[in-house]
Amino acid sequence: MKKKTRSFFNWILLAGSTIIVCLFLGIILFDIFSKGLSSITWNFISALPSDGMTKGGIFPAIIGTILLTFITTLFAVPFGVACAVYLNEYARPSVLTNIIRASIRNLAGIPSIIYGLFGLALFVQAFKLGTSVLSAGLTLGLLSLPYIITTTEEALKRIPNSMREATLALGATQFETIKDVVLPKALPGILTGVILTLSRAAGETAPILFTGVAFYINGLSTSINQEFMALPYHLYMLSTQHQSIEQVRPLAYGTASVLILLVFMFNIIAFYIRFKHRSQD
Repeated sequence: MKKKTRSFFNWILLAGSTIIVCLFLGIILFDIFSKGLSSITWNFISALPSDGMTKGGIFPAIIGTILLTFITTLFAVPFGVACAVYLNEYARPSVLTNIIRASIRNLAGIPSIIYGLFGLALFVQAFKLGTSVLSAGLTLGLLSLPYIITTTEEALKRIPNSMREATLALGATQFETIKDVVLPKALPGILTGVILTLSRAAGETAPILFTGVAFYINGLSTSINQEFMALPYHLYMLSTQHQSIEQVRPLAYGTASVLILLVFMFNIIAFYIRFKHRSQD
Protein backbone atom coordinates (compact mmCIF):
# COMPACT_ATOMS: atom_id res chain seq x y z
CA MET A 1 0.00 0.00 0.00
CA LYS A 2 2.80 2.41 0.86
CA LYS A 3 4.53 1.64 -2.45
CA LYS A 4 1.33 2.36 -4.38
CA THR A 5 0.80 5.61 -2.50
CA ARG A 6 4.39 6.67 -3.07
CA SER A 7 4.19 5.74 -6.75
CA PHE A 8 0.95 7.70 -7.16
CA PHE A 9 2.46 10.71 -5.38
CA ASN A 10 5.55 10.61 -7.64
CA TRP A 11 3.31 10.37 -10.70
CA ILE A 12 1.30 13.39 -9.55
CA LEU A 13 4.50 15.33 -8.92
CA LEU A 14 5.93 14.53 -12.35
CA ALA A 15 2.64 15.16 -14.15
CA GLY A 16 2.15 18.45 -12.32
CA SER A 17 5.68 19.61 -13.14
CA THR A 18 5.15 18.70 -16.80
CA ILE A 19 1.84 20.56 -16.95
CA ILE A 20 3.37 23.68 -15.36
CA VAL A 21 6.28 23.70 -17.83
CA CYS A 22 3.97 23.12 -20.80
CA LEU A 23 1.61 25.85 -19.53
CA PHE A 24 4.35 28.47 -19.39
CA LEU A 25 5.68 27.34 -22.76
CA GLY A 26 2.19 27.60 -24.24
CA ILE A 27 1.75 31.12 -22.85
CA ILE A 28 5.06 32.25 -24.35
CA LEU A 29 4.34 30.67 -27.74
CA PHE A 30 0.81 32.08 -27.80
CA ASP A 31 2.09 35.57 -27.04
CA ILE A 32 4.74 35.39 -29.79
CA PHE A 33 2.59 33.82 -32.49
CA SER A 34 -0.49 35.93 -31.77
CA LYS A 35 1.58 39.06 -32.35
CA GLY A 36 3.90 37.73 -35.03
CA LEU A 37 1.91 35.56 -37.43
CA SER A 38 0.10 38.58 -38.86
CA SER A 39 3.47 39.99 -39.98
CA ILE A 40 4.52 36.82 -41.82
CA THR A 41 3.71 37.36 -45.48
CA TRP A 42 5.44 36.37 -48.67
CA ASN A 43 6.94 39.85 -48.89
CA PHE A 44 8.23 39.54 -45.32
CA ILE A 45 9.91 36.23 -46.15
CA SER A 46 11.33 37.12 -49.57
CA ALA A 47 12.07 40.88 -49.45
CA LEU A 48 15.12 42.81 -48.34
CA PRO A 49 14.97 45.19 -45.37
CA SER A 50 14.21 48.81 -46.24
CA ASP A 51 13.63 52.25 -44.70
CA GLY A 52 16.04 51.79 -41.83
CA MET A 53 14.83 48.22 -41.10
CA THR A 54 11.30 49.52 -40.41
CA LYS A 55 9.88 47.92 -43.57
CA GLY A 56 10.68 45.11 -45.95
CA GLY A 57 11.53 41.55 -45.04
CA ILE A 58 14.11 39.23 -43.52
CA PHE A 59 15.27 37.28 -46.55
CA PRO A 60 18.99 38.07 -46.05
CA ALA A 61 18.73 36.95 -42.41
CA ILE A 62 17.12 33.65 -43.47
CA ILE A 63 19.81 33.00 -46.09
CA GLY A 64 22.55 33.91 -43.61
CA THR A 65 21.12 31.55 -40.98
CA ILE A 66 20.92 28.68 -43.48
CA LEU A 67 24.48 29.30 -44.74
CA LEU A 68 25.73 29.54 -41.15
CA THR A 69 24.07 26.25 -40.20
CA PHE A 70 25.49 24.58 -43.32
CA ILE A 71 29.06 25.59 -42.43
CA THR A 72 28.51 24.49 -38.84
CA THR A 73 27.31 21.10 -40.09
CA LEU A 74 30.30 20.59 -42.41
CA PHE A 75 32.72 21.33 -39.58
CA ALA A 76 31.07 19.80 -36.50
CA VAL A 77 29.42 16.61 -37.74
CA PRO A 78 32.43 14.76 -39.27
CA PHE A 79 34.76 15.68 -36.40
CA GLY A 80 32.15 14.99 -33.73
CA VAL A 81 31.14 11.60 -35.10
CA ALA A 82 34.77 10.56 -35.67
CA CYS A 83 35.73 11.54 -32.12
CA ALA A 84 32.78 9.60 -30.68
CA VAL A 85 33.62 6.52 -32.76
CA TYR A 86 37.21 6.61 -31.52
CA LEU A 87 36.23 7.03 -27.86
CA ASN A 88 33.62 4.27 -27.94
CA GLU A 89 35.13 1.77 -30.37
CA TYR A 90 38.92 2.17 -30.28
CA ALA A 91 40.01 3.92 -27.08
CA ARG A 92 40.74 1.61 -24.17
CA PRO A 93 39.34 2.48 -20.74
CA SER A 94 41.95 4.54 -18.93
CA VAL A 95 42.41 7.67 -16.88
CA LEU A 96 43.12 9.63 -20.07
CA THR A 97 39.87 8.65 -21.78
CA ASN A 98 37.93 9.45 -18.60
CA ILE A 99 39.55 12.89 -18.52
CA ILE A 100 38.68 13.42 -22.19
CA ARG A 101 35.04 12.47 -21.62
CA ALA A 102 34.83 14.71 -18.55
CA SER A 103 36.36 17.58 -20.50
CA ILE A 104 33.85 17.14 -23.32
CA ARG A 105 30.93 17.23 -20.88
CA ASN A 106 32.38 20.30 -19.19
CA LEU A 107 32.74 22.04 -22.55
CA ALA A 108 29.03 21.47 -23.15
CA GLY A 109 28.27 23.58 -20.08
CA ILE A 110 30.43 26.58 -20.99
CA PRO A 111 28.38 29.75 -21.73
CA SER A 112 28.04 30.38 -25.45
CA ILE A 113 29.52 33.87 -25.22
CA ILE A 114 32.85 32.29 -24.18
CA TYR A 115 32.84 30.42 -27.48
CA GLY A 116 32.22 33.73 -29.22
CA LEU A 117 35.26 35.33 -27.60
CA PHE A 118 37.35 32.24 -28.34
CA GLY A 119 36.20 32.28 -31.97
CA LEU A 120 37.15 35.96 -32.19
CA ALA A 121 40.65 35.24 -30.90
CA LEU A 122 41.19 32.04 -32.92
CA PHE A 123 39.41 32.35 -36.26
CA VAL A 124 39.08 36.11 -36.72
CA GLN A 125 42.46 37.23 -35.38
CA ALA A 126 44.86 34.25 -35.22
CA PHE A 127 43.76 32.56 -38.47
CA LYS A 128 42.99 35.97 -40.05
CA LEU A 129 39.65 34.84 -41.46
CA GLY A 130 38.14 38.18 -40.52
CA THR A 131 34.59 38.79 -39.39
CA SER A 132 32.73 36.50 -41.76
CA VAL A 133 30.17 33.73 -41.96
CA LEU A 134 33.07 31.26 -42.10
CA SER A 135 34.44 32.43 -38.74
CA ALA A 136 30.95 32.38 -37.22
CA GLY A 137 30.21 28.91 -38.61
CA LEU A 138 33.47 27.49 -37.26
CA THR A 139 32.75 29.04 -33.88
CA LEU A 140 29.30 27.47 -33.78
CA GLY A 141 30.93 24.22 -34.86
CA LEU A 142 33.14 24.31 -31.77
CA LEU A 143 30.07 24.98 -29.64
CA SER A 144 28.23 22.04 -31.22
CA LEU A 145 31.07 19.52 -30.99
CA PRO A 146 30.58 18.48 -27.32
CA TYR A 147 26.87 17.81 -27.87
CA ILE A 148 27.43 15.85 -31.08
CA ILE A 149 30.21 13.78 -29.51
CA THR A 150 28.10 12.97 -26.44
CA THR A 151 24.92 12.06 -28.34
CA THR A 152 26.84 10.01 -30.91
CA GLU A 153 28.70 8.08 -28.22
CA GLU A 154 25.44 7.34 -26.42
CA ALA A 155 23.92 6.08 -29.68
CA LEU A 156 26.92 3.80 -30.23
CA LYS A 157 26.68 2.42 -26.70
CA ARG A 158 23.12 1.23 -27.39
CA ILE A 159 24.38 -1.21 -30.03
CA PRO A 160 24.84 -4.62 -28.36
CA ASN A 161 28.39 -5.95 -28.23
CA SER A 162 27.07 -9.28 -29.48
CA MET A 163 26.58 -7.75 -32.93
CA ARG A 164 30.20 -6.61 -33.01
CA GLU A 165 31.45 -10.01 -31.83
CA ALA A 166 29.34 -11.87 -34.40
CA THR A 167 30.68 -9.73 -37.24
CA LEU A 168 34.27 -10.13 -36.07
CA ALA A 169 33.75 -13.90 -35.80
CA LEU A 170 32.79 -13.96 -39.49
CA GLY A 171 36.17 -12.50 -40.41
CA ALA A 172 35.38 -8.82 -40.72
CA THR A 173 37.88 -6.26 -39.50
CA GLN A 174 37.04 -3.81 -36.74
CA PHE A 175 36.80 -0.98 -39.26
CA GLU A 176 34.40 -3.00 -41.45
CA THR A 177 32.32 -3.88 -38.38
CA ILE A 178 31.99 -0.23 -37.42
CA LYS A 179 31.29 0.91 -40.99
CA ASP A 180 28.83 -1.79 -42.03
CA VAL A 181 27.12 -2.76 -38.76
CA VAL A 182 27.58 -0.34 -35.89
CA LEU A 183 27.17 3.00 -37.64
CA PRO A 184 24.10 2.00 -39.71
CA LYS A 185 22.37 0.73 -36.55
CA ALA A 186 23.29 3.85 -34.61
CA LEU A 187 22.53 6.25 -37.47
CA PRO A 188 19.00 7.25 -36.35
CA GLY A 189 20.23 8.16 -32.88
CA ILE A 190 23.22 10.01 -34.32
CA LEU A 191 21.07 11.99 -36.76
CA THR A 192 18.58 12.85 -34.03
CA GLY A 193 21.33 14.26 -31.81
CA VAL A 194 22.93 16.13 -34.71
CA ILE A 195 19.68 17.75 -35.83
CA LEU A 196 18.70 18.80 -32.32
CA THR A 197 22.19 20.25 -31.78
CA LEU A 198 22.07 22.17 -35.06
CA SER A 199 18.61 23.53 -34.24
CA ARG A 200 20.06 24.90 -31.01
CA ALA A 201 23.06 26.34 -32.83
CA ALA A 202 20.80 28.07 -35.36
CA GLY A 203 19.24 30.10 -32.56
CA GLU A 204 22.49 31.21 -30.90
CA THR A 205 23.38 34.91 -30.82
CA ALA A 206 26.43 35.29 -28.56
CA PRO A 207 28.88 33.09 -30.56
CA ILE A 208 28.25 35.00 -33.79
CA LEU A 209 28.12 38.42 -32.15
CA PHE A 210 31.91 38.91 -32.35
CA THR A 211 32.71 36.78 -35.38
CA GLY A 212 30.81 38.15 -38.35
CA VAL A 213 27.12 38.89 -37.93
CA ALA A 214 25.90 42.34 -38.96
CA PHE A 215 22.71 44.28 -38.27
CA TYR A 216 22.21 45.33 -41.87
CA ILE A 217 23.85 44.42 -45.17
CA ASN A 218 22.86 45.99 -48.48
CA GLY A 219 21.89 42.95 -50.50
CA LEU A 220 22.54 39.25 -50.01
CA SER A 221 25.74 37.88 -48.50
CA THR A 222 26.53 34.67 -50.37
CA SER A 223 30.31 34.58 -49.81
CA ILE A 224 31.77 32.80 -46.83
CA ASN A 225 34.34 35.59 -46.41
CA GLN A 226 31.79 38.36 -45.87
CA GLU A 227 29.73 39.53 -42.94
CA PHE A 228 26.17 38.28 -42.89
CA MET A 229 22.75 38.74 -41.35
CA ALA A 230 21.18 36.07 -39.12
CA LEU A 231 17.74 35.68 -37.57
CA PRO A 232 18.83 35.56 -33.88
CA TYR A 233 20.92 38.72 -34.08
CA HIS A 234 18.34 40.45 -36.26
CA LEU A 235 15.71 39.73 -33.60
CA TYR A 236 18.01 40.97 -30.84
CA MET A 237 18.65 44.26 -32.62
CA LEU A 238 15.00 44.87 -33.47
CA SER A 239 13.96 44.14 -29.88
CA THR A 240 16.59 46.12 -27.98
CA GLN A 241 18.80 48.35 -30.12
CA HIS A 242 16.65 49.83 -32.88
CA GLN A 243 15.99 53.56 -32.75
CA SER A 244 12.26 52.98 -33.38
CA ILE A 245 11.55 49.93 -31.24
CA GLU A 246 7.79 50.43 -31.08
CA GLN A 247 7.57 50.82 -34.85
CA VAL A 248 9.51 47.65 -35.58
CA ARG A 249 7.95 45.56 -32.81
CA PRO A 250 5.62 43.68 -35.23
CA LEU A 251 8.66 42.84 -37.37
CA ALA A 252 10.46 41.59 -34.26
CA TYR A 253 7.57 39.30 -33.36
CA GLY A 254 7.43 38.11 -36.97
CA THR A 255 11.16 37.35 -36.92
CA ALA A 256 10.77 35.47 -33.62
CA SER A 257 7.93 33.42 -35.11
CA VAL A 258 10.00 32.49 -38.17
CA LEU A 259 12.95 31.49 -35.99
CA ILE A 260 10.76 29.34 -33.73
CA LEU A 261 9.16 27.67 -36.75
CA LEU A 262 12.62 26.95 -38.14
CA VAL A 263 13.70 25.33 -34.87
CA PHE A 264 10.41 23.39 -34.71
CA MET A 265 11.06 22.11 -38.22
CA PHE A 266 14.45 20.76 -37.14
CA ASN A 267 12.88 19.09 -34.10
CA ILE A 268 10.06 17.55 -36.12
CA ILE A 269 12.63 16.05 -38.51
CA ALA A 270 14.50 14.56 -35.55
CA PHE A 271 11.32 13.11 -34.05
CA TYR A 272 10.32 11.67 -37.44
CA ILE A 273 13.69 9.94 -37.80
CA ARG A 274 13.34 8.46 -34.31
CA PHE A 275 9.75 7.32 -34.95
CA LYS A 276 10.65 5.77 -38.30
CA HIS A 277 13.55 3.89 -36.71
CA ARG A 278 11.32 2.53 -33.92
CA SER A 279 8.63 1.43 -36.39
CA GLN A 280 11.26 -0.43 -38.45
CA ASP A 281 12.56 -2.20 -35.33
